[in-house]
Amino acid sequence: MTTDVRTDAGRPVTRSPGAVRRARRGGSRARTAMGASSLAMIVIGVIFLVPLLWVVLASFNTEASLSVQWPERWSLGNFAAIWNTDTTFRPLLNSLILCGGATIVTMVAAVLCAYPMSRYRFRGKRTILLTIIFSTGLPITAIMIPVYSLFVRVNLIDSMPGAILFLGASSLPYAIFLTKGFMDAVPIEIEESAWTEGAGVLRTLTSIVIPLMRSGLSVATIFTFVGMWGNFFVPFMLLLTPDKLPAAVTLYTFSSQYGQVAYGQLAAFSLFYSLPVVVLYLLLGRGLGTGFAAAGGVKG
Repeated sequence: MTTDVRTDAGRPVTRSPGAVRRARRGGSRARTAMGASSLAMIVIGVIFLVPLLWVVLASFNTEASLSVQWPERWSLGNFAAIWNTDTTFRPLLNSLILCGGATIVTMVAAVLCAYPMSRYRFRGKRTILLTIIFSTGLPITAIMIPVYSLFVRVNLIDSMPGAILFLGASSLPYAIFLTKGFMDAVPIEIEESAWTEGAGVLRTLTSIVIPLMRSGLSVATIFTFVGMWGNFFVPFMLLLTPDKLPAAVTLYTFSSQYGQVAYGQLAAFSLFYSLPVVVLYLLLGRGLGTGFAAAGGVKG
């Protein structure tokens, strides 16, 4: 016995019962795999959601502990306790100056370094790329002792500009690696057309390449800023004055000398601490996925 199945064109296709059973078993296995993957994603999502739930609930609980619990009495006391210059405003401002300045330095240098490696062929290019890839995996803690000694000798210790330059330099290899990958996707034919019209290299880079890779630059900027925003070791080693310390370092102020932690105030501070990253993603995230839309004009 055979089964007739009509295709979209209306032509009947004869299938044997064995083929029908195999198709049904294949569909059943696909549904089972999809269900298992969905369940796994739900479990992973719940695991990541628990710490976030603790931060939100603990921030409104003046008697918060490490356990996730519903506040018996909702209160804004934790926010009132940290709503001052020394605890919140100055550290966050220092973080914005430090990480924002270092991100600008990193991204400008990354674009200028990635452009020749993406567009030109020269001797030693492969060696430079391998060095950059190796540098992305180099732990920053491995070089902080000689860096600290160097900063002391050149009188840059406890200097915000010096910390900005070093933090930007330490993030540069990964930024170059990301930026070059996105720049490779920009068709060079568009640049060649601009060159024939008399545009220079710098004009082509700023007017054509960068706008076309806007989404890629947004991704690289977000990754760079987030990596700097949570960096504790670099500012802890290079900045000594309490008034210059960023928020990532001043988190220890919520621990008393007896080892007790003000969990509620820490949770409230964490909400403020995460706001700049969320705002940056909202500002730059709208352009993700649309940066290469104009590149389709060269196809065909």
